[in-house]
Amino acid sequence: MGAAPVTAPRGLVCFDVDGTLVPGTSSSAWVAERLGCADELLAAEVAYAEGRSSNEEVATIDARGWAGRTEAEIQAHLDALPLVGGIAETVAWCVARGLRPVLSTLAWAPVGRMLAARFGFAAYCGTVPGLEGGRYTGVVAGHLDEYGKRDFALEQAREHGVVVSRCAAIGDSRSDLPLFAEVGTSIAFNADAAARAAATHVVDSGDLRAVVPLLEAQFSSV
Repeated sequence: MGAAPVTAPRGLVCFDVDGTLVPGTSSSAWVAERLGCADELLAAEVAYAEGRSSNEEVATIDARGWAGRTEAEIQAHLDALPLVGGIAETVAWCVARGLRPVLSTLAWAPVGRMLAARFGFAAYCGTVPGLEGGRYTGVVAGHLDEYGKRDFALEQAREHGVVVSRCAAIGDSRSDLPLFAEVGTSIAFNADAAARAAATHVVDSGDLRAVVPLLEAQFSSV
């Protein structure tokens, strides 16, 4: 018998990480606090949120705090990262209905890799830290901004034959706005004022499953 034909997903669901899956903080700030180098990073994150700096500037500052740290050391901090409830169930709901769940995020790529492995996200993007011999170099090997984050999601849609109207995005802040402007459904989840104003829906909850009824309404007729 030949291989079964590959079935295209019915839709694409894009999840942000920092402030969305990671509540009330960012994965970078969480790690930086534990490494004892959070003050400069927190100020840079505020400047980014207010539109006074770029993610490249934030990542450059953050990368310096990882200099000389091993992959295992950073991974141990990421394993303890606080997360909203219901991630596994929401991803499983998507998969069971033929929807492709992906992480569209500016968080470091090791964060996306960890969450994808733990919860079953099909793909992820992220800023890439420099790494040599199992230790982080303190520089950024691959920068990403909010438009690259959008472009990753749109490329996922094109690659898997999903039209943009059958894409949904869930996020909370400035970095989600370009993607919100493209997709059929955008959900501001525990979001700031700008994301709330740009989104088609607003949800406040400590459990990601709160977005499922909105996704069900979008994809029920597909």
